[in-house]
Amino acid sequence: MAMARKTTAALPDPVSSDLKQVLRTLKLGKMLDTLPERLTLARQQSMPDADFLELVLSDEISRRDTNSAALRARAAGLDPAMRLDTWDTTAAVRFDQQLWNELTSLRFLDGPHGALLLGPVGVGKTHLATALGHIAVRRRVGVHMTRADRLFKRLKAARLDNTVEAEMRRLAHTPLLLIDDFCLQALDATETADFYEIVVERHQRAATVVTSNREPNEWLALMADPLLAQSAVDRLVSTCHELVIEGDSYRRRQRPTLTKQ
Repeated sequence: MAMARKTTAALPDPVSSDLKQVLRTLKLGKMLDTLPERLTLARQQSMPDADFLELVLSDEISRRDTNSAALRARAAGLDPAMRLDTWDTTAAVRFDQQLWNELTSLRFLDGPHGALLLGPVGVGKTHLATALGHIAVRRRVGVHMTRADRLFKRLKAARLDNTVEAEMRRLAHTPLLLIDDFCLQALDATETADFYEIVVERHQRAATVVTSNREPNEWLALMADPLLAQSAVDRLVSTCHELVIEGDSYRRRQRPTLTKQ
């Protein structure tokens, strides 16, 4: 004799189709992602209507803030994976934690001052600099991050279509400029002049963060014009905190590993 198959009745949708349509009309459709569980919570706790309304609207504000920050971070050129909460605190690298805590407070923007993140290849300089950018973006500070070689190539290209002045103005006025991998290779005369112009325009007006695997005194030998180089580096170093990062390569922790069968 065949046994009757048990069927489980589907639970009723706590959100009516009319309410769904209203939310979508008001461009609040994303609230439907969390509204059912919030309704359940409100019933379980006999939550007053005003408290429930505040709860679901707070969810929407938080969701919009997160989405807005993600869009601004992408526009700023920030890697979404390199945030403060994704930094591996067990990594075998060493740096002044007190200074790092001060930098993450972003009080250096008030100076405005800047920061030099220095250390050998692979110790996480880019990650830490990007994390500062993400913190600034969350606080609605204007941020632009770029690798040094790409920055100079972009400026050279801008000269070809007569947009270099506009590009320089943007670089000069961005509240937080992050330049990654500076002086990884030698700078020609145009690049040296561009670096000088950027530093002079931003000096004591906006904050600049630079990562490099060379000490500032090593930069001078890699620039085409010694006088412009000295003037730019002196201005930059005089207004920057210096965070030296030492230890084993942080990137080695990201190597793929074999999954045991």
